[in-house]
Amino acid sequence: LLVKEIFEGGKSKYGWRQVRMHLERKKKVIMNSKKIIRIMKKYNLIAKIRRRNPYKAIIKKTAEHRTFENKLDRVFTQTIPHRVFCADITYLFFNNRVAYLSVIKDIATGEVVAWRASRRITMELVLGTINQMEKYKDALIHSDQGFHYTNPEYIENVKVLEMAQSMSRKGNCIDNAPIESFFGHLKDDVDYKSCKTFEELRLLIENYIKYYNHERAQWDLNKMTPVEYRDHLLALNA
Repeated sequence: LLVKEIFEGGKSKYGWRQVRMHLERKKKVIMNSKKIIRIMKKYNLIAKIRRRNPYKAIIKKTAEHRTFENKLDRVFTQTIPHRVFCADITYLFFNNRVAYLSVIKDIATGEVVAWRASRRITMELVLGTINQMEKYKDALIHSDQGFHYTNPEYIENVKVLEMAQSMSRKGNCIDNAPIESFFGHLKDDVDYKSCKTFEELRLLIENYIKYYNHERAQWDLNKMTPVEYRDHLLALNA
């Protein structure tokens, strides 16, 4: 069965939406959603559930740190690219070690526009990411209230870039759902735990982000990839 073939080819991590998109894009087969769900139930093709990202700020904010109001307010449906971004950090365990990944994502298109991986969770991790955003002036950057994002040095870098800050409410990871979704897909789709060295892990992340931006079609993006959807929105807004 094509459905079973696609499901297993996706390492048993595809839901019915991903299966349907692969049928249409790769196999040129149009199949009703209800039929796909029925076949998946019949053959017990149940997608593995992603674990929640337990990363939270590990150091209490000092008096000099600042928080910002939640200007984004969960308005995740954006129609203009390069105007609203979300940022966060996650951890990746490999070969009995841990690495940290800082990412900035365009909420309108789903495209990962900046990222940096490090062996240590330092300020350089987030500063090295935000400083890739020089061409996105007058935009909104949303994050949680983690130590790095309330740090005066980060705040000053955002100000220099002429961007405005927005922050999730304390303890509300749903306020930053788009970036949590990306981290979940990354951890589902790549075998990062098998990496032996940090450089191997970094290359794996780099290749996955290229795949995610240019090849991985998404149901909520009209079955387009983030880059395809970005170009689509830019054409609409031209």
